[in-house]
Amino acid sequence: MTQFQELPEECLSTILSRTTPVDAGRLSLVSNTFHSAADSDVVWNQFLPSNSHFMDSIISNSPSLSNIDSKKALYLALSDRPIIIDNGLKSFQLDRKSGKIFYMLAARSLSISWGDDERYWNWITMPNSRFPEVAKLCYVWWFEIRGIINTLALSPNTQYAAYLVFKMIDAYGFENKTVDLTVGVKGGHNNTKIVCFDPHIEPVIGRWYSGRRPRPHNIVGLQRPSVRSDGWWEIKMGEFFNSNLEDEIEMSVMEIKSNGCKGNFFLEGIEVRPKEDN
Repeated sequence: MTQFQELPEECLSTILSRTTPVDAGRLSLVSNTFHSAADSDVVWNQFLPSNSHFMDSIISNSPSLSNIDSKKALYLALSDRPIIIDNGLKSFQLDRKSGKIFYMLAARSLSISWGDDERYWNWITMPNSRFPEVAKLCYVWWFEIRGIINTLALSPNTQYAAYLVFKMIDAYGFENKTVDLTVGVKGGHNNTKIVCFDPHIEPVIGRWYSGRRPRPHNIVGLQRPSVRSDGWWEIKMGEFFNSNLEDEIEMSVMEIKSNGCKGNFFLEGIEVRPKEDN
C-alpha cells in the first residue's frame, strides 16, 4: 500500500486544504514533502475569505499587503493585527487558528444621537485606539448608539457575538444605572439585554427582558464590562448566527429612562467576532 507521505505534492496540498490552518501547520512538520505541500497557495487560498472582491478591497486599503508573494504570508499578515479599511471607519482581521473574520465598526461609522453636535460629543484621537478618531461624550441625557453590519462581510455559517468597546474616565451618570443592549436581524424581533456599565457591580450573567416585564430595580447581578488586551473595555451585546443568506444585523445601546446627565464616556466602536467554541 502506498504510504500517505508518498502521494504527489499536489494531492497532499488538496487534502491539506480541506483541514484547518492549525492542522496544516502541524502536518507541515511531518516531512519535507508535507512542509512544501502545506505552504502552497492551494492550501492557504482555501483558508482566506472566498469573496475575491472583498479581499481585493481589503488589500487595496493596505499597500503593504499588495507586496506579499504567497497566500500563506497574506493569511499570516491578515491575522497578525487589525487592518484599517474604509477610510478609518472599520477594521478587519482573521482569527489565526480558524480563519474566521473579525470585524469592527469605528465610532465614526455608528449612528450616535447628538453625535454631530460638539456641545454633546467631541471627536478626539487616543493613542491606544486602532482608529483615527474616537467619540468622547461631553454630556447628554438621551444616550443612544446604533450600528448596522451586513453579514456578507463576515464568515458564513458562523455564530458571532457583538461587543461594545469603550472606556470610562471620570465618567458620571452611569452609576447604578442600567443600559439596554440589542443585537439581531434588521426588521426582526430582538430581545433586549440589560447590563450595567459601572465596573464595580458584581459580574454574573446578564438578565434579559421582553419589554413587557418591568425593568429590575436592583442592578447587582447584571453583567459588567471587562478589560481587553488592548486596554479598552468591552461588554457583550448579544449573539447572532450568520448563515449564507444576506442580512443586515442591527446593534443598539440605549439609556433614555433615567433622566440623568451622563458624560466622560469614550466610544471606540462595536466589534463583531466569532464565538469561541466551548
